Amino acid sequence: MKYQCSFKSAKDMAQYIKAEGIELIDAVFCDPLGLWHHCTFCPNQVEEDDIKDGLPFDGSSIRLFCSIENSDMAMVPDPSSCWIDPFCDRKTLHVTCSIKNPQTNQGFARDPRSVAARCLEFVKKEGIADTIIIGPEAEFFIFDDVKYGVSNNEMFFKVDGVEGYWNTGSEQGGANLAHRVPPKNWYFPVPPIDTTMNLRGEMLLTMGDMGVPIEKHHHEVATCQSELGFTCRPMIECADMLMTYKYVIKNVARKYGKTATFMPKPIFGDNGTGMHVHQSLWKDGKPLFFDENGKYVKLSQMCTHYIGGLLKHAPAVLA
Repeated sequence: MKYQCSFKSAKDMAQYIKAEGIELIDAVFCDPLGLWHHCTFCPNQVEEDDIKDGLPFDGSSIRLFCSIENSDMAMVPDPSSCWIDPFCDRKTLHVTCSIKNPQTNQGFARDPRSVAARCLEFVKKEGIADTIIIGPEAEFFIFDDVKYGVSNNEMFFKVDGVEGYWNTGSEQGGANLAHRVPPKNWYFPVPPIDTTMNLRGEMLLTMGDMGVPIEKHHHEVATCQSELGFTCRPMIECADMLMTYKYVIKNVARKYGKTATFMPKPIFGDNGTGMHVHQSLWKDGKPLFFDENGKYVKLSQMCTHYIGGLLKHAPAVLA
């Protein structure tokens, strides 16, 4: 894991920055819509006390965060989330942050990472569980060209990829090499039908070098659609890794002149992008969703109630 360098404390992180000649520290956080934001600091701005107390920024400029009169915010680095950014020209240390209100010293209510922390604190306090395990499967599309526009007299979008079944009669650099299949028939084909095998391999191995516990990669059901897999992890750690997953995929694609998107359905008449999320609660090292005597496929009553809760609150979960 040549890029991973997580730390147990602010002191360890600060010492590493000095000892390893880190030139820049890229502090990132997530907004309520799921987009990473970042600010890049010089080492003299990220010393031990700064890591503990947080790095100040204007929260009113972030969508759905706060109004201008309550704009003082601080991003608090998590030393365990660090890795060297392989996409930066200079030696840059990435660190994921939680957001806190400096006046109350509490986690910010609209910070997704702080919401996850409060959720974990709640299940522990209520004696429900001590660990929440999450395993996402995020699908995505890889395109060679994307055009879109909205103006006074027109509105349009167009996506294109070398795999597109609409390209059977198009010019492809002087020769069309075929090997295209109909919509919804792209699950697990080998090259040359699968044109992004090497690209996905680099994506997967790169995030593995950054500390993500990688498992596999494959072509998905739709044209130009792919998926990479990593092992389920405790909730907050998993959320950080999923953001790393998206960051790596988009940047490796850009490196090779392609663009990756997680948008839900860019191609009419073909499968859209989904994200299965495996979930389980654990306590004292035991899975609470398993019951040897469970009436339905050995699921515990807690598990069936958990599923019922997800169905009841689905509109809010999907908002």
